[in-house]
Amino acid sequence: MLAALGVTVQYTDLHPGRDGEYIHALRLVRLRSGMSERLHRSVLAHETAHAVFGDEPSMFGPANAKQERRADEWAALRLIDHDAYARAEFIHHGHAGAIAHDLGVVRSIVEAYHRVLLRIGDTVYVEPKMGAGQWTHREDVA
Repeated sequence: MLAALGVTVQYTDLHPGRDGEYIHALRLVRLRSGMSERLHRSVLAHETAHAVFGDEPSMFGPANAKQERRADEWAALRLIDHDAYARAEFIHHGHAGAIAHDLGVVRSIVEAYHRVLLRIGDTVYVEPKMGAGQWTHREDVA
């Protein structure tokens, strides 16, 4: 996907506390070297989302927060299989850290996936939208 967008990936040392960044003007994703596989998958998907949406840092905190939430949710929808999530959630009684470990992602990605779920009665919807039949996945749970 990054190649199709004309974005390159570079592994480097980043500022302390940063695992990745997307620089839109350069069409470049920079990732911290030496990350664990779970962290690497999660950060790469998150930064890919920034590239897909053409995100650029804003001087307004709420705008940045919205971009970060959207990037985590986009990554979660691509990294997490719903059936695997449901199994892990059942096994671990909803413990986000244990679910993340089983799914090969970091906790923030599991939390983002949880944000896109909506339960109405005995049905869980993934990424619901307004209007009949507009969701990514629907599952009866009772």
